[in-house]
Amino acid sequence: MRRLFYSGEINMAYSDFNLSRVRETFGLVVEEPKSLFLNILPTTASDYLITTLDENLALATAINTEKARSEMVIAPVLLEVRRHLNYEIGFFSGTEFNIDPTQGLTGYCDYILSAIKDSYEVRSPVLMLVEAKNENIKSGLGQCAAEMIAAQIVNTKTGLVDQPVYGCVTTGTDWKFMQLCDRILKIDQRDYFINEIFTILSILLLPFQ
Repeated sequence: MRRLFYSGEINMAYSDFNLSRVRETFGLVVEEPKSLFLNILPTTASDYLITTLDENLALATAINTEKARSEMVIAPVLLEVRRHLNYEIGFFSGTEFNIDPTQGLTGYCDYILSAIKDSYEVRSPVLMLVEAKNENIKSGLGQCAAEMIAAQIVNTKTGLVDQPVYGCVTTGTDWKFMQLCDRILKIDQRDYFINEIFTILSILLLPFQ
C-alpha cells in the first residue's frame, strides 16, 4: 500500500475526522451498498448474553449515557464474540492507538478486536468500533474510517496487505457496519438494531472466519 501523506494540521486525532475529511485526506472511494451482508446467517447467542441484554437494555436506555450503553450493551456483545471464538482473539477497550500523528492517526479507540490473542499490544486489528456520540451514528463514521485506515497501516507493515478491515459505529441499540479494502470504503446502507442480535453477532464474527 502506498504511503499516505497528510498536509494539514498535525495535532488532529481520530475524533477530529468527519467522513468528508477522511475521504479527502486519504483518497478514499466511498461506496454505499444496500447490504454488505446479504447472505449472512444468524448466529445463536449464549443464554448469558440474552439474559444480560434482557436485564441491561431498558436500564441503559433509561440512563441514556454513553458510559451506560458502553458498559451494559456494547461490551457484553463484543465479549460474546470473543466467547464464540474460544477467547482466541484480542479485545481492547479505550486503548491508545497512535499510528501516525503526522496524519492525524492518533488517539484512543473505543473498542478494537484483533485476530491475534494478545492482551497487551494491538496486533492484526480486524474490527474497529466507535461508540456514537450523542446517539448520532453519522457523526462517528469519519472517526471510525480513520481508525480503520490506521488498522490497515498496522496490518500492511506485518504483511497482511489484502486483509479487509471492518468498522462499526453503534449507539448500543443501532449498529452501522463498514468495510475497508485498499482505498475502497464500503458503508452499509442498512442499520442493524439490537433486536437483531443474532445477525449482529454473525457480522461481528465474519472477519475472523
